[in-house]
Amino acid sequence: MTRLFALSTAEHGASMALFEDDLPVCTAFWASRQTHSKRLMAMVEQMLDHQAGVALTDIDGFIAARGPGSFTGLRIGISVIQGLAYAVGRPAAGVSSLDGIAYRFILSQVPVCVMMDAKRNEVYSAVYRFDRGELIDKGEECVCDPETAIRAAGSETLFVGSGSKAYKDLISEITRGQALFSPASMDGVSASALIRKTIASPDGFRSAEHRLAPVYLRKSDAERHFGGNADGC
Repeated sequence: MTRLFALSTAEHGASMALFEDDLPVCTAFWASRQTHSKRLMAMVEQMLDHQAGVALTDIDGFIAARGPGSFTGLRIGISVIQGLAYAVGRPAAGVSSLDGIAYRFILSQVPVCVMMDAKRNEVYSAVYRFDRGELIDKGEECVCDPETAIRAAGSETLFVGSGSKAYKDLISEITRGQALFSPASMDGVSASALIRKTIASPDGFRSAEHRLAPVYLRKSDAERHFGGNADGC
């Protein structure tokens, strides 16, 4: 039996999940005005000790959403996962936040365009194509204006993520009403989806794709102020 624990703090809410093999044991989502740093370890303890009855030493691998997303949130989540993995000598992996949304829709029969609201009239985006629950193609991850992301995705596409709701009217206008939309309750980065993505990867934790390092796509405010802008789509 393999136990995997995953955590996402890429957005306002925090998502965490514990799996045994490919089955969920516990999942949780929490959103509040408190910062992640004030509640995160209490959430981890609550899930492992009180809900699952699993010791930290029983976990075989740890996974974190590595971005894009909130600069502060990503740093907190990655640091927690690195600390937990180091404490018990287990491997740790990072998975794209966009994958953590897209893999909620692996049975989609149309392309899936993930659009996370990046503020400043921009979105973090990538387009996915699945076939019978398996990924067959993924476009390049980028930060760009909403119109660029929409036109790259095409009309008959499922739009998901917080950006798909922030720019829903624009999506409907550009696609002439042909676009599909996910329920708002499925727009967030899912810790369960992070685990599914890791399991689906042939090399799992050994893959260079899953290196546990933050991927911001866009420069921080300080970097933007002193060093210019990041590239778009």
